[in-house]
Amino acid sequence: MLNKEVWKARFKKLLSLDNNPAHISAGFAIGVFISFTPFFGFHTLLAIAAAFIFRVNKVACVTGSLVNTPLTIAPALGLSFKLGRILRGLPPIEMKIKEIEWFQVKMYVKSLLMPGHILKGGEWVQLRIYAKSLILGSSIIGLLMAVISYFVCYWVIVRFRARNKALGELTKEMENTGEGLEE
Repeated sequence: MLNKEVWKARFKKLLSLDNNPAHISAGFAIGVFISFTPFFGFHTLLAIAAAFIFRVNKVACVTGSLVNTPLTIAPALGLSFKLGRILRGLPPIEMKIKEIEWFQVKMYVKSLLMPGHILKGGEWVQLRIYAKSLILGSSIIGLLMAVISYFVCYWVIVRFRARNKALGELTKEMENTGEGLEE
């Protein structure tokens, strides 16, 4: 259930992590970038992998990957597709989800997961028509949203920690020494 007090406590716990605000913000921003990619079902795994690769806060990275919700996915995909087409020099058109048959998506996933299963030309071409524009557009939008989320997250963490004297001093010390960024 959506218990407001539970979510407030979790949010406060994230803001109170014993880590440099820049480190937490970087993890969150990477997660936000991942949330705008069209690799649905793999966002959490990609966030965990990215957190290890870039050595950022794992909790913040996974949290950031959950930013793009089912309510925002459709508009984000549509905008990503149109932007990708424009950047590729193609006329902006609507992405017609009905044209993508679910059996094509299923076949594509099978080709990724099963070494012996290979997509036939026609099946891949149907997905490829959308994939290039979608990946390009979602990368641009994801990058923009990641940069914005980095600064917003950093500001929120510093403001939250400034309210608590001990956390405020810890934050200032971490900012001065760069603790948590270099290991």
